[in-house]
Amino acid sequence: MKLFARDALLPTGWARDIVIDIAGNGDIRAVDVAFATPADAERVQGALVPGMPNVHSHAFQRALAGLTERGGPRADNFWTWRTEMYRFLERIGPDEQEAIATQLYLEMLRAGYTSVGEFHYLHHDPAGRPYANPAEMAERIRAAAATTGIRLTLLPVFYAHSDFGGASPLPAQRRFIHDTESFRALFGALARQPGETLGIAPHSLRAVAPAELAELRELALAREERTPIHIHAAEQRREVDDCTAWSGLPPVQWLLDNTDVDERWCVVHATHMEAKEARGLAATGAVAGLCPTTEADLGDGVFPAAGYRAARGRIGIGGDSHVGVDPLLELRLVEAAQRLALEKRNVLARDGESSGLVLYQAALSGGAQALAQPVGAIAVGRRADLLVLDCDDPALAEQAPANLLDAAIFGPARHVVRDVMVAGRWVIGEGHHADEEAVLTRYRQTMKRLLA
Repeated sequence: MKLFARDALLPTGWARDIVIDIAGNGDIRAVDVAFATPADAERVQGALVPGMPNVHSHAFQRALAGLTERGGPRADNFWTWRTEMYRFLERIGPDEQEAIATQLYLEMLRAGYTSVGEFHYLHHDPAGRPYANPAEMAERIRAAAATTGIRLTLLPVFYAHSDFGGASPLPAQRRFIHDTESFRALFGALARQPGETLGIAPHSLRAVAPAELAELRELALAREERTPIHIHAAEQRREVDDCTAWSGLPPVQWLLDNTDVDERWCVVHATHMEAKEARGLAATGAVAGLCPTTEADLGDGVFPAAGYRAARGRIGIGGDSHVGVDPLLELRLVEAAQRLALEKRNVLARDGESSGLVLYQAALSGGAQALAQPVGAIAVGRRADLLVLDCDDPALAEQAPANLLDAAIFGPARHVVRDVMVAGRWVIGEGHHADEEAVLTRYRQTMKRLLA
């Protein structure tokens, strides 16, 4: 299969009249300049850019969006939101999990995400008992990805404690809990799935004791495949204070001092890092997984992006609780938070650079690394995960290629993705998915039960 694009975003920047040759397995085998549309090539109807990886997803939380927005005399914060989330997930079984994830993944594709890291911790039944198939809930995530066509990095979560120092789990956390033996069994069962990236997600330093974290890291290193390791850290100030009281160090610094953090790692949020921590994390080559719509929704705080990026820190973006399903919005908020905090503009771009291009390419590169998938660039050997931007959208109309991503991210555009390809196959055409009506019908029926 060959594609011809009048404008395409290559690793070196925007290029004109590009032919992309895609192998039968969905990988790109050649990228060339053409002086006319080749007779055997399909011409795409807009500018072509790589699809965006989503490094952090809790799929079931998509159904919670909009249900926790009631004010009152109490001090509402992340921790009160978490209590409401625990109550809500009691209603979610395997069928609900699959229906919600399928709707979410379809929405992701339409928005321009072509791969997702599912940070999956809803393992057991509502009483905390393993299902007859202990991997049942993970298999429903896989089914959702297969139905929609998005590519999955499955990140089963190890969760054993309610707080630092090995505190016993709370009753509301019973659906998450594993010991190292049961987690090894789950991980071994999931590892038998071909054609999928499998990682490990120690939930957080609150939920995983040091000895357990070391064992999980060894489990990842023992595999022949590159196995990503994702962990929440420093999302909330209370978490930082509690970690410091327990260990004498804030969570990111504890990881840097006590664990061999390297390019395999994605440290999710990392919101409350001191400058020394930001420089240290950047030096490891790990990715900071930023989720600005969720971080704003939960009142987490502002990630120190200016200092971290100045130290050459790598970033990826994620949807987390999915109050927003839009990579362009996530990138806009990464920059916007810096502008608000520092009272400056174009904070993350150097002189003369396009802020939109800098952010988009940074998230492509970091996202590909964090998900351990061969994506993030229109280049030989990468998977053909591609987006066609709708240049007839008023927000993009008559924009030069050099301005397209600035217009898409910082302008009023909200539906500028026309077509989406994953692994050489069109999954979204003119904004639509072949199965969207059936998927939405199932989702509506599920929400009707959940909200009854």
